[in-house]
Amino acid sequence: MQYIQNNADLEAIADKLNGVALLAADTEAAGYHRYRDTVCLLQLSTRLETYVVDTIAIRDLSPLSQTFAQGETEVVFHDADYDLRLLSRDFGLTVNCLFDTKIAAQFIGEQAFGLGSLVEKYLGITLEKKHQRADWAQRPLPADMLHYAAEDTRHLPELRDALREELVKRGRLAWAQEEFKLAQQLRWTTIDGDAFLRTKGARDLKPRELAVLRELHAWRERAAESRDVAVFRVLSNEALLELSRRMPTRIEDLGSIPGLGPGLIDRRGTELLEAVARGAGLTETDWPRFPRHPRRPPPDAEFESHVEKLKVARDKVAETLQLDRGFL
Repeated sequence: MQYIQNNADLEAIADKLNGVALLAADTEAAGYHRYRDTVCLLQLSTRLETYVVDTIAIRDLSPLSQTFAQGETEVVFHDADYDLRLLSRDFGLTVNCLFDTKIAAQFIGEQAFGLGSLVEKYLGITLEKKHQRADWAQRPLPADMLHYAAEDTRHLPELRDALREELVKRGRLAWAQEEFKLAQQLRWTTIDGDAFLRTKGARDLKPRELAVLRELHAWRERAAESRDVAVFRVLSNEALLELSRRMPTRIEDLGSIPGLGPGLIDRRGTELLEAVARGAGLTETDWPRFPRHPRRPPPDAEFESHVEKLKVARDKVAETLQLDRGFL
């Protein structure tokens, strides 16, 4: 495994990779620990060599763009969805010849399609799991974390071969390739609308309580961004909702709210009360409201009958093909 930490070394491996027939790839991001989910490592494996690129030290991955985008190189990911979105957003990298081992496994009918399960079943290799929740933004990275990251792509070429062979045997390679082409078009998208309204449980709040939630949610975003930590590490959604319901006015009231420890209350208690007061003090005209959904049309018995018949047909085919119904 070669650890790439500067532009010169990246350009050197990019020259070696240009025109390679197959390249396995994966990313490690920091969303579990950091405010913004940023790509921290990019792992690359050919059939013979593995490279781990430090994407915090190297912010320009354009030397790799030709290899990723050219149709002659098949780029292998496991569950490419999020990786492709992040690589497109942060580095402008796109893939034009994708093989996704998760999608391939689903078309074979595998019920356990995590990378570890598939590598163990098809290759007889057990992958370590101890760094799944690691902070990949920390520097320097310990040697065992770099080794762990490299293992995620080291075995992908061989796994791809095994799964592809199964797809060919079952006559389903073309099915999978259709899905690969759809998946490689994935790009990062920003969800419009007020984020606080998407908090699970927000619809159960009264309008004034929803106004308090909006202020608390905005406070949490600012606090998480300033500390560069994931928002749930500042305050959980459950604690936000409980604060919104109770609308405390005194520091002493905060101690009884689940999720608010003494340290947080000492450091940020005044700020929390100020956010609650801002929301609670708004007049009715300034209360947030959920957008109205279009009124549902009256039930259509004929339509519902068609849907049920399609479900039955779908289920029969899924059973025949031994595929998950939802996946089919």
